[in-house]
Amino acid sequence: MKDLTGILLVNKPPGPTSHDMVGMLRRITGVKKIGHAGTLDPFANGLLICLIGRGATKKSDEFMHMDKEYVAVLSLGVETDTYDREGKIVKEYGEVDMGEVQKKLPEVLNKFIGTIMQEPPMFSAKKIKGKKLYELAREGKTIKRTKVPVEIASIEVLDIDTTKSQIILKIACGSGTYIRSLAYDIGRTLGVGAYLEELERTRIGQYLLKDAMLLEGCTKEDIKKNCVIPDSLS
Repeated sequence: MKDLTGILLVNKPPGPTSHDMVGMLRRITGVKKIGHAGTLDPFANGLLICLIGRGATKKSDEFMHMDKEYVAVLSLGVETDTYDREGKIVKEYGEVDMGEVQKKLPEVLNKFIGTIMQEPPMFSAKKIKGKKLYELAREGKTIKRTKVPVEIASIEVLDIDTTKSQIILKIACGSGTYIRSLAYDIGRTLGVGAYLEELERTRIGQYLLKDAMLLEGCTKEDIKKNCVIPDSLS
């Protein structure tokens, strides 16, 4: 098992960090050289590509730069400091007119298609002068962040829940996109505020969530059977 090399498509549940999932894999397989290709926030769930063995971890950039697809639930009427449900409420807009939101939504979403300039959230692992933004945020500091170009290929409305003041979107985007920042910016453009309530990653490049495995209760043999060796590793 220690010679195992390849990628494993993991279905991360809400709760554990991406690093926790790597730790679980190390315990199951006995392989120390394991990494992942793209962090999912603890509250998020979905596809996490885990890289097993030195040959795979060396190729991490190849997987990191693949385009991604998400299903995101946005709660309207409130903003939080983290731009998601885990944060502290910093602004409340009052009752949301969902009829007005439905009217404005197609035009608003269209503004976010293509290359957009996006500001990373303060609660993120992005580094400024060698220090992670979330470390500064926990110290109560807010740093001016430089906007960076990100690519949004498409945004599709899957559902609008008028009783919960929520919209559910399917988002296809390039690497480096912060869906939390996108949710915040969509809320601001709608004029009602928003934060990310739920997030599921459904695709990374050609790899799909439906082909991923849950690690809970799995064995070394399960890992070996489900490990994929892409052409770039063969």
